[in-house]
Amino acid sequence: MASVFPIWLYLVITAGLMTASALFVPKGPNQVTIRTALMLTFACCYLLWMITYMAQLHPMIAPMHSPSTEH
Repeated sequence: MASVFPIWLYLVITAGLMTASALFVPKGPNQVTIRTALMLTFACCYLLWMITYMAQLHPMIAPMHSPSTEH
């Protein structure tokens, strides 16, 4: 059985990257836009990875084996 450790690990890494992007974006007229873009990018990348990982752990459709093809 697979572990949920990678899910939590990548969540912590993503939260750290989001925090860093909020703290280290230089001041300027587009600061809020850049922060928002970076944070949404990190969140979407994490969600894409997590959904793909979970879909591989628990597939909705199981492989079907027909008795005639087995030897």
